[in-house]
Amino acid sequence: MNFSEILEFSDNTRKAYEKMCEPLCRKFQLPQTAFDILMFLANNPQYHTASDIVQIRKIKANLVSFHVEKLVQEGMLERRSLPEDRRKIILVCTPKSQPITKQGREMQQTFIHAVTAGIPREDLQMIRETINRIGSNAAEIIRTGRTQE
Repeated sequence: MNFSEILEFSDNTRKAYEKMCEPLCRKFQLPQTAFDILMFLANNPQYHTASDIVQIRKIKANLVSFHVEKLVQEGMLERRSLPEDRRKIILVCTPKSQPITKQGREMQQTFIHAVTAGIPREDLQMIRETINRIGSNAAEIIRTGRTQE
């Protein structure tokens, strides 16, 4: 596998996911970025700030600010101060967002089944292990600036 193939794989997977999101985004009248923010917060309770979204999802800060504000105005997110640090604002999905995140999770499962269709279970386990190893290797490069040889 060469670098171009890795980039193409990543790009095609992202485009396929966005294509599957389109009907839900239209149904709930949400831009893709707003939908992504809601799903990220709903699926990852360990992350709950705008800064987390910027750092983990790599969405530009101005886009996060714009879409978070829109989601707050529409009642799908709330901003709350942490009791132990009132300067830190967390984002919380409201009950109004639950139909979106419920259907979003169902769509994500459908997407996973669609992109892994025809792959035997044992191969999927190997793919999962390979992806985890690639992630560990990438984290090591980020941490140290060096590869493991």
